[in-house]
Amino acid sequence: MPTKSLLDPSLDPVLSTGTAFLNVRAAAEYLGLSPHTLYVWRHRRQGPPSFRMGPRGRVMYRLESLDAWIREQEQADSRSNTALSPLRDAPQSRSGPTASVSPTHH
Repeated sequence: MPTKSLLDPSLDPVLSTGTAFLNVRAAAEYLGLSPHTLYVWRHRRQGPPSFRMGPRGRVMYRLESLDAWIREQEQADSRSNTALSPLRDAPQSRSGPTASVSPTHH
């Protein structure tokens, strides 16, 4: 019997719904984080952009914003972005005048 690919959207409850907006629990699942982490980041104004929606003001995340935030994180990480890698540039030599030691006179 053939097995389904891990990239099959029907295996992921977030992707199979076809929704453009995710609540905190679904966004955390999508990102592989805990909902608590997203609440802390929101309080600190960090992490992916979120907003309140509806009469009860539920915190929501746009799926496209989560994807854009993930791409930003990849570009900010020197392991993913070779332009930021400190190993990319040749080692720098120390420059400056060579100080010679002069004898002091008493």
